[in-house]
Amino acid sequence: MSTLRRFGRAAGFASKFGRALAPAVRFGPTRRVEISDSFAEHFQRRPDQPALVGESSRMTWSELDRQANRVANWALGQGLSRGDVVALLMENRPEYVATWLGLSRAGVVTALLNTNLAGDRLAHCIREAGTSHMIVGSELAEGAASALPELETKPELLLASRDAETDAEAEGRLEATSFDAACEAAGDAAVPERVREARLGGDGLFYIYTSGTTGLPKAARVSHSKAMTTALACWKMQTLTPADRLYCCLPLYHSAGGMMAAGGILMAGGTLVIARKFSASRFWSDCVQHDVTVFQYIGELCRYLLNSPPHPDENRHRIRTAMGNGLRPEVWEPFVERFKLPRIVEFYGATEGNMALINLDGKVGAIGYVPAFLRKAQGIRIVRFDVVEEEVLRGADGFCTEADVDEPGELLIKINATQRFEGYTNEEASMKKILSDVFEVGDAYFRTGDLLKLDEDGYFYFVDRIGDTFRWKGENVSTNEVAEVLAVEKGIEEANVYGVEVPGADGRAGMAAIVATDEFDLEAFGRRIEQELAFYARPLFVRVLPQMEITGTFKHRKVDLVKEGFDPVALSDPIYYRDPEKAAYVPLDPVAFDRIVRGEIRI
Repeated sequence: MSTLRRFGRAAGFASKFGRALAPAVRFGPTRRVEISDSFAEHFQRRPDQPALVGESSRMTWSELDRQANRVANWALGQGLSRGDVVALLMENRPEYVATWLGLSRAGVVTALLNTNLAGDRLAHCIREAGTSHMIVGSELAEGAASALPELETKPELLLASRDAETDAEAEGRLEATSFDAACEAAGDAAVPERVREARLGGDGLFYIYTSGTTGLPKAARVSHSKAMTTALACWKMQTLTPADRLYCCLPLYHSAGGMMAAGGILMAGGTLVIARKFSASRFWSDCVQHDVTVFQYIGELCRYLLNSPPHPDENRHRIRTAMGNGLRPEVWEPFVERFKLPRIVEFYGATEGNMALINLDGKVGAIGYVPAFLRKAQGIRIVRFDVVEEEVLRGADGFCTEADVDEPGELLIKINATQRFEGYTNEEASMKKILSDVFEVGDAYFRTGDLLKLDEDGYFYFVDRIGDTFRWKGENVSTNEVAEVLAVEKGIEEANVYGVEVPGADGRAGMAAIVATDEFDLEAFGRRIEQELAFYARPLFVRVLPQMEITGTFKHRKVDLVKEGFDPVALSDPIYYRDPEKAAYVPLDPVAFDRIVRGEIRI
């Protein structure tokens, strides 16, 4: 790109970004503001227009306002006040949004519990929240009941109705008060002004939990200020209007669905169309039925849609924009072309992070763009990183060094008054995300835990999650980049790459867990690997799974796969290894496994 074009792009980005986010100054942590203020205009101007549309219920703006008041009045009647925490365990439906919105009006923080958890993992999340009350959708009563024996102190339980049949089953599993009846009794009068006057933008709105792919979930603090700024960015970057209808099939307990999708479209005065969960077979029909114009994605969702058979509605939609993260380069263009999508807005960020990156011009594969002068002003830095020690590299002076163009390194973002790190409920976990004395004594940066690289034009690209990248034959191997190569092979629906320990070998050997169709050809797979991957990056082991284990937000789980290794006796799935003599993948049997472990087969 020429210097003139580079300057023009930087100026255009700065102008657009500045105009879009200028109103965010009103949402500062010391301002007397709360998230309901962002929707106030729409409650008044659009009382009869749909705000929330679910599979079995819907709410107009007026109905949402009144239900939020009922929830707020219930909370105040319980003696709950600013900073107290209530846990919410409910599937995607309009009542979910109304519940946290109402709790926020009383100053209460809502702990958004992962609906896929049960037993001790769910109990851990409830314990982390320190909640006195827990609102449970009747559809999830069984999961809630399984966590109670693990809790030393049990919260007061309230059961939120879904339908008569589900409610009846729930009442047999869970001893709880009717949340619907309690809210109805509380009335829909507006929250007293004295309650609102005490509120600040920096007050807590949510606890949103990490996915728990590498351990137990952590509860990230999210303030009203952060949620409003995020929603504003989603509104402006997609140019949403009251006429837009945004489809969300991502879980509302996570930041992508619950904060970005819901917050952005509601701030714009549009309609949030809520699916209970993602369904590839129903996705396009839902979009056509509800006249959807925008949807929120996660990369694996796009892959599932692309791997699905043709659907009669897949080109009958009115979608103009899709926003999300994790759309891999090998999926991006085929996805856009097949489904006739005019615009993709890819972003990068973390629930607990203090800044996000965004790719507004649709450059394939890029997760964001920031011109050099803004990177410097905002403290967005990629620093050199040692993947073996899993630590940043410091020079003789004790400070970090920025990575070169196209050199992978850890992304750090400076922490200051306007780029706050709000942390987790666990202080020790919070401190691990802060790196100090990075470029000068006393500075502090948020550690993203991700390896990124930056090209000469200012575009950022995701390389790998720290801990996923491993070293083999003296070289660093990016599991993400290897997976991108494997995923385009015919017959592979999903690929998850990781490193496994081999006795006597230095580093970790590459292994790929794949989900394959009948079209999968092992020989063709081997040829692609030979042609497109360096010798050190080629997976030495391949495990064929019936299905991939994922989190509720479609992230691949690697931890258990790494622990399970490649022992064919311990695993029932077919496993292959790359035979160095045949230069091909062959079945791994116990005899070959023992020879590899003893070093007789040198991989």
